[in-house]
Amino acid sequence: MANSGTPLIVALGEMLIDFVPDTAGVSLAESTGFLKAPGGAPANVACAITKLGGKSAFIGKVGDDEFGHMLINILKKNGVNAEGVCVDTHARTALAFVTLRKDGEREFMFYRNPSADMLLKDSELNMPLIKQAKIFHYGSISLISEPCRSAHMAAMKAAKDAGIMLSYDPNVRLPLWPSADAAREGIKSIWNQADFIKVSDDEVQFLTQGDAEKEDVVLSLWHDNLKLLVVTDGEKGCRYYTKKFKGKVTGFSVKAVDTTGAGDAFVGSFLVSM
Repeated sequence: MANSGTPLIVALGEMLIDFVPDTAGVSLAESTGFLKAPGGAPANVACAITKLGGKSAFIGKVGDDEFGHMLINILKKNGVNAEGVCVDTHARTALAFVTLRKDGEREFMFYRNPSADMLLKDSELNMPLIKQAKIFHYGSISLISEPCRSAHMAAMKAAKDAGIMLSYDPNVRLPLWPSADAAREGIKSIWNQADFIKVSDDEVQFLTQGDAEKEDVVLSLWHDNLKLLVVTDGEKGCRYYTKKFKGKVTGFSVKAVDTTGAGDAFVGSFLVSM
């Protein structure tokens, strides 16, 4: 491999199929057809990294079904190391139906009861792969239910103990949590461990229940172990905060067709640059 000297970034979490309507601006019920697209935020990040010349691996679980095998093949086709992907013979690969509103924003309906990604056990983690990483990246969906939560915690601990940088994008998906309070609590339960956190302005508002435009509200999310906090503001760009300096970068003006995966592309490119 040409990039053998390139630092490895390992992402852990869910990989699934997104069914996206072939027409924007209609509800799920009104949609006449759906296109199947690979999804799952940590898997999106892993693919974004390799597309930019970085080196990544994905750790997670899919079902022993056509969708699961398709997803593993897509990882490999994108140059992502898939040695950490397990296959479950009893559970299906997760599905999400996504609707695009007229403004390009999304609504989700999930099929996971339980899906294979939720059944990843700590005994199935590829620890040698995790320990090779320079950065270990994850979200919060893998914290929702057991046994996946324990696997997530064990992987995070192994990475932390090995001195690997921890990157966290909570990726709030409320329909997957028992309640909004459970989501807040679950997402914040591992907050103080991360070295790098990326949140959207909507997520700042959700987590703090305050005004995301106010700096003191954003900084209420700061913790002492944190090296960098980035807030993405959609078309307005992003704001960044470190212990010593802060600033903002304006966005690019584009016609928004579909914002699905935009945050993951941002994280992937950010981690490669870092």
